[in-house]
Order: sequence, then C-alpha cells, then structure tokens
Amino acid sequence: MPKLTRRALGAAAFAIASAPALLHGQGRTVLRIGWTSGDGAQDPYASGARLFKQGLERRVGERVDVQLFPNRALGDERPMLDGMRLGTVDMGVITNAVIAQVEPAFQVNDMPFLFSSEEQGHRVLDGQVGAALRQRLEARGVVPLGYMEGGFRHMINNVRPIVRPEDLRGIKFRVLQSPIYIEMFRSLGGNAVPMAWGETFTAVQQGAVDGLEIPLGIIDQNKYFEVTKYLSLTGHIYSMIGLLMAKRTFDRLPADLRGPVQEAAAEATRAQRTANAAANTGFLESLRRQGMQINEVPDKAAFRRGVLPMYESFRGQIGADIVRDALAAVQ
Repeated sequence: MPKLTRRALGAAAFAIASAPALLHGQGRTVLRIGWTSGDGAQDPYASGARLFKQGLERRVGERVDVQLFPNRALGDERPMLDGMRLGTVDMGVITNAVIAQVEPAFQVNDMPFLFSSEEQGHRVLDGQVGAALRQRLEARGVVPLGYMEGGFRHMINNVRPIVRPEDLRGIKFRVLQSPIYIEMFRSLGGNAVPMAWGETFTAVQQGAVDGLEIPLGIIDQNKYFEVTKYLSLTGHIYSMIGLLMAKRTFDRLPADLRGPVQEAAAEATRAQRTANAAANTGFLESLRRQGMQINEVPDKAAFRRGVLPMYESFRGQIGADIVRDALAAVQ
C-alpha cells in the first residue's frame, strides 16, 4: 500500500485513538461504519448503511454487530478514508469525489454531464469500468463493497435561479475539494470555493458562500431549504457514494464471513438505489412545500459545450482506458 502523507496520518489520529476497528469477543465481530450526513429515514448515506447492517445481520445473526456512526461521528470523509487505509476505521459510506482524492480514476464518475440517467450510471459502475475502479482502490488499501447513489447533483443558491451557464457568474458555490468540481465551475464561469462538508451549512447560513451543489436527498434531509432559496435542477453530476471497507478489516474477517459481507453489500446497493430513486419525487415535493423556488434547466447543451474540454484534460489522470469504456457504455 502506498505511503500516506504526514497530513493524512494526522487526519486519521482520531480513528487511531478510538477503540480497535475490528473486535472479536465471544465469537462476535464488531464493524463500525461512519458517514458525514444525518441519520434521517431517507438520507441516502444513512439508508445505505442501515440496509447493509440489516442484510448482514440477517445472514449471520449475532456473529456480527454492525454499529452505525452518522453525523461525522468518525470524522469527515477524508479522515475516515485515510483511517480505512490504515485499518483503524472499518467502514464508511463515502462521496465519490473524496474517494477520487485517493484513487484519481474515480474522477470518471464525477465528469459533468456524463450520465443522462441513473440507469446509465448503474450500467457503467456495474460493468467493466466499475470492476477496474474496484481493483485500483483495493490496491490503495480500501475495498469497494458497493456503488450506491445519492442521485444527480443540483445547484442551490441565494442569488438567482440557474438556467444558463452565464447565470453562474458572480455566485460563490461551495464545492467538494475535487479538481473536477473546481474546474467545472471555472469552465462555466462560476466561482468555486472548496470546503469540507462539516463547514458548509454555517458558511451558507452566514453568507460566506452563496450556495452549493448536492443531491435532492441531502438538501431535504439536512435542511438546506432553511438557508437557501433557489434550487435549479441542473443534474450536472451523477453522485455515486461508495460503501467501503478497510482492506485490513476485510482480510481479518473470519473466512466464512467474507461471502455474507459481500452478499449483504450487493443486496444493500440494489435496495439503496431503488429507495433513493423512489424518494427523489418526494424530496422535490417536500422542498417546494418548504418554500424553495425550483426551476428546470431545459437546455443543457450549452453547459455540456462549456465542460467538453475537461474530458481531454482529465483523461491522463483518470486513465484513457476508463474514460473510453465509460463513454462507450453511455452511447
């Protein structure tokens, strides 16, 4: 496994100080799984974690205790991911852009306007591209057990509705700390402000940034309707969220538990995708009731033209073969 930077080692200090990641007591294995958003019934991260817990415990009974840690209880996403690489954090449900900080090939999932439907995203992730990504991340010390989804990401802000690329000008959008997100807004004339998730709500509330871009479920379940006015259905990026396990944790599992873990993860991934898709209609209705002004984006061609050069400029970082296979799969 590649060496971690001094910063990454420091970021994982919380996890190291915590109880051991994998505990065996009286024949029971304890797995701790964390995520940074809330624990609402329809939060896509929480849903994925709960479905995995239910599926695994149904298969193996009391041999496994899956413990859930929402709301950054195990840290922000990057420290959790670094903890998984070190083997001090068992599991997490992690946003794709953060996974891409560790394995740049995952940037392919965040290429703007690559997917026009959830089904296209599933086809790419469940096929050759997803298998190649899995192999690369395992080499970094993390096992992707499932490619779940947050749904398409949309733009929310307090300045104006976004209908055309020029509407982005002068608006400060919080973005994930990802080169693709930063470059997307730059290409479209917007102002990207990279920021950790834990700081974002307060930053929007206080006006340090004007808005952000996130899936409908996160807007609703984390009450962003309280601090933003406009929701524009840009659908610019399909949000994959990974159900991940530390390779060291996976390798230390009793041999007869590894199969059930993988089966429960696959089942949970299918169920989470279905539940999230069904919830999105309800999220839109809920956000309208909460007073958000919602607009469609009828012509995305201008946005696509604006980001087209990114496909060439990121080809080397992602891997030419992965970009080629992803584009072929969405034709």
